[in-house]
Amino acid sequence: MKAFILSKLLIATCLLSLTHADMTFGDDPGAVYPMALLPFKERGKNTKDLDNMVTDLLFAELVSKPELFLVEREDIESAFKELELNLSGVVAPGEATKVGHLTGARILVTGSVLDVNGKLYLIAKVMGTETTRVKGTSVKGKRGDDLDVLIANLGDAIAKTILNNADSLVAKSVSRDDRIKSLAEKLGGAKRPIVLVDVEERHIGSVTFDPAAETELMLYCTETDFEVLDPDAANRTPQIRLVGEGLTEFATRHGNLVSVKARLEVKAIEESTGKVVAIDRHTTVHVDLTEQLAGKAALQEASATIAERLLPKLVERFNRQEDKKNGPASKSN
Repeated sequence: MKAFILSKLLIATCLLSLTHADMTFGDDPGAVYPMALLPFKERGKNTKDLDNMVTDLLFAELVSKPELFLVEREDIESAFKELELNLSGVVAPGEATKVGHLTGARILVTGSVLDVNGKLYLIAKVMGTETTRVKGTSVKGKRGDDLDVLIANLGDAIAKTILNNADSLVAKSVSRDDRIKSLAEKLGGAKRPIVLVDVEERHIGSVTFDPAAETELMLYCTETDFEVLDPDAANRTPQIRLVGEGLTEFATRHGNLVSVKARLEVKAIEESTGKVVAIDRHTTVHVDLTEQLAGKAALQEASATIAERLLPKLVERFNRQEDKKNGPASKSN
């Protein structure tokens, strides 16, 4: 059995390096929905040591499917450690969303191995990190059945569950105009700080693409009525400096399409004090016809997501500070 597991994992490793395929759903053939496989848990006295075995074999099974894209285990472990979560514990909806932000996973899969009256059940839970919707699937067999067959059946069932329920598991795509409109409505008429955006970008193994992240952040700021200073010709001092780093790297090639993973980190620094007042980061994956197009689109998506989360925090903090400054004066008047 150990030799069999090692051979399956070796195949999985090769496939990860060669065909880290993307998942395509619905009417958007360019969409990528990365999936994170979490450890299965054993339940019952006759399932001892089956949890790790099932997890390893299922990983090998799922990564071999051309329609699935699996997030690397190192990224998952790092995210759980940072969030102080138990990798083998139950993941709450709010925690799943945070795991998605840090790893780029839009779907989490976990489950359990259960022995009931001599029958072995493999039960999988499929959760969308954006929608927190949950779907389930399972397979069963006799305790003495070939585990390889059960794993293969479970892999097929998980893939089918994801493909058939993508619309409810994954948030629907929203146009840039609608996202900006929604953000502007959220910000309302509150006063905006003057900002300067400075994001360094690099692509591993290739020349740096156009400044996609910096341009996208500037776009979201200007379109929601922030005054944005030109970093190359600023003769004024910003109130908030948005400083970041964007990193893109090739993920996989699938036929004529290329997928690229992007990670963007942004810090909001208060210019008058030098304090870091907010930090955000996001990981995403995009597929396109070329590595350059995929990398640019992935950074744009990460930037848009960060803008939606970060800008309201900055506006709220800025106005709270302004109220404190003007409070005594307004009361005296």
